[in-house]
Amino acid sequence: MSVLEGIPIDLSIVLGSTNIPIRQVLKMSRGAMIPFDCDHNDPTLVYVNNELIAKGRILVDGEMMSLEITEVMRRAG
Repeated sequence: MSVLEGIPIDLSIVLGSTNIPIRQVLKMSRGAMIPFDCDHNDPTLVYVNNELIAKGRILVDGEMMSLEITEVMRRAG
């Protein structure tokens, strides 16, 4: 076992984002719809510790969802 295997990371999979006023958030109830600033063809973004590391696309097979990595980002510098 590698010493790296025990290190925790913060992994985020981002489908889209938006900016909305807090008053709209406070009025939300079950079934509320929030439009994203992206299209269904746009890539899903993968962040590790708030750094973009990859792009991909969501795959759905029955009840199971997965992420296919389509691009790994190059480190700047």
